[in-house]
Amino acid sequence: MPSPQQALAATLDRVRTLSNDEVVRGAALARADRVLLLKRGFLVEIIRGWYALTTPQAESGDTTFWHAHFWGFASAYLRHRFEGDYSLSAEHSLDLLTGNTQTPKQLTIVAGRGGSSTVQLPNKTSLLIYTDAKNLPDVTEVRLGVQVMPIALALVRVTPTFFTHSATNAEIALRLVRMEDLSRVVLSETRSLTAAGRLIGALRHCGLIDQADRLAADLMAAGLAFVETDPFTGPLRLPVGMQFSSPYVGRLKAMWAQMAPVVRELFPAPSSTAISPVSYLKRVDEIYTHDAYHSLSIEGYQVTPELIERIATSDWNPDLGGTDQAQVSAMAAKGYHESFKAVHESLREILGGRDAVTTINHDLATWYRALFSPSVQSGLIPAYALAGYRNRPVFIRGSQHVPPPHDAVAELLDTLLELLAQESSAGVRAVLGHFCFVYIHPYEDGNGRIGRFILNAMLAAGGYPWTVIRVEHRPIYMAALEEASVRHDIREFTRFVIAEMKASAQFK
Repeated sequence: MPSPQQALAATLDRVRTLSNDEVVRGAALARADRVLLLKRGFLVEIIRGWYALTTPQAESGDTTFWHAHFWGFASAYLRHRFEGDYSLSAEHSLDLLTGNTQTPKQLTIVAGRGGSSTVQLPNKTSLLIYTDAKNLPDVTEVRLGVQVMPIALALVRVTPTFFTHSATNAEIALRLVRMEDLSRVVLSETRSLTAAGRLIGALRHCGLIDQADRLAADLMAAGLAFVETDPFTGPLRLPVGMQFSSPYVGRLKAMWAQMAPVVRELFPAPSSTAISPVSYLKRVDEIYTHDAYHSLSIEGYQVTPELIERIATSDWNPDLGGTDQAQVSAMAAKGYHESFKAVHESLREILGGRDAVTTINHDLATWYRALFSPSVQSGLIPAYALAGYRNRPVFIRGSQHVPPPHDAVAELLDTLLELLAQESSAGVRAVLGHFCFVYIHPYEDGNGRIGRFILNAMLAAGGYPWTVIRVEHRPIYMAALEEASVRHDIREFTRFVIAEMKASAQFK
């Protein structure tokens, strides 16, 4: 007879197999499985008849579980209710097509049947569904498991206010769309001549002159009259004429262009006193214990095969009490010490004249391996965790920001290093180096710790002191990162780093 742990693992495995991105209909579950998992905290009801698999450690009121399951639920629910007879609205289609991963407050869906309705969901979110079979697109694409309009059609159908309320998304979409696709949609939907004039003006506003002229020429060749208008009201987020193939790269570059001038204005000039590498490294060693005290660990909520295996072998303690917690803490401290030593060597090279970006690019993997090697060697985490970037989605506890998908991580880090290399301000390199790294969230764990190492490497290169983000200021720290991630306002995070830098300089 299987043990209770083995029975729980078997139930989890069964339900996970039935789920879609860890979302499952109640009708598909055996009653005994549903009752057991609800009791043990592994199953959470989303709406009546729909459930999400989650880990039971979530605190009451924590919304991370919902950010982790929102798109999985939307995908399963819409497919069950409409099969393929639906699409996201033009605006929400462009959100996904341009790499906006933030969970929407209300997701708007165009359906071919079924009438209009509003489905209330957790965390004050909802689905707004309306029937409009005549305007349902003939062809859709799939993003995050849901059907969206192709980018050209969505650009034609969005309202004029999209270019002001979602200017970054609009800019990214205009730089991604193929002009032949845009012309084809405009020429096949003659009712869209107002939109065509708006798009020509928008392309010209972005410095995409050839594209604007081509679309105008196609319309004139067809004998169609239009009035060119510029729907944008503010400055560009991206350099004039820039194009790219990845929406995530475009979004990162847009944020950098928007944030860098703000940081330059706020960040103080470095001391005019020359840095002694020996003195600087001595100070870093002296502050180590104070620095190591603060350790930020960001975890997600997923029922993984590894967790099921741990439960099946009785190697799982949901409370991580006693010896388990002591071992985890000890290995984390040892890993931090080893990683700090690796960063110390990188600082030695930077202070000796080696370019900071080149050094970080070369040494980043070494920092990461050192951070987690003790945990791997003690058996707390699997060896493949040292291989590098995450290979699954991650979700940040307490944050509305959902990091980009794992298959975008490599190109995003390459882009970040490119942006850092092009930047002359050490303050911008430090603040945005840290922020953009944790925004990308390339690893399953340790992103905050390594992000702070990047911050300090860039500060050292610019003549600023090693800076400790104090644990008692964690709520301010996280709130400032959230403001930058969700609302793209970097001012509070910049001010926070400056204040912590000044406090660190005075630490004895």
